[in-house]
Amino acid sequence: VGDYIVHVDHGIGLYQGLRALDVEGAGRDFMLLTYQDDAKLYVPLERLDLVEKYRVTGDGAKPALDRLGGVSWARTKSRVKRALRDMAQELLRLYAERKMHGGVAYSSDTPWQRELEEAFEFEETPDQLTALADIKRDLESAQPMDRLLCGDVGYGKTELAMRAAFKVVQDAKQVAVLAP
Repeated sequence: VGDYIVHVDHGIGLYQGLRALDVEGAGRDFMLLTYQDDAKLYVPLERLDLVEKYRVTGDGAKPALDRLGGVSWARTKSRVKRALRDMAQELLRLYAERKMHGGVAYSSDTPWQRELEEAFEFEETPDQLTALADIKRDLESAQPMDRLLCGDVGYGKTELAMRAAFKVVQDAKQVAVLAP
């Protein structure tokens, strides 16, 4: 109770709990939401897909409540849709540009590459082997690499980065490795 919520059609409101109401002779449960000027909205529980908890921004500022039937929420949704469309167009333009210009296709593994990889002390996990194969496939193609490697601390991300860096250096290209 008291949490900020977002209703797809009505915007930001406050959750006030569940209410049982008699509708056409049958008892039904509703989520009670309040909006600006203490306007109330009863959302049937079977329509919970229209409501989600508001995610507070980094500064923790409380959002303004929307007005039921007002235009503020519709304007906000329209602005967000426009921004998302612009972002998608920019991404499409960027990926098309990358595709047109191409990149460097690095050489297949050399004996030195294999020697480096065998010198690492730990046995690779199946996920590391998969990620390494994907990275090498990216590096050996003429398309610019666009990959983010994620994993928990201590699971060999830096080791994979060093292998990729070594592969690039062998083809006389520059590499910078930054690690904490």
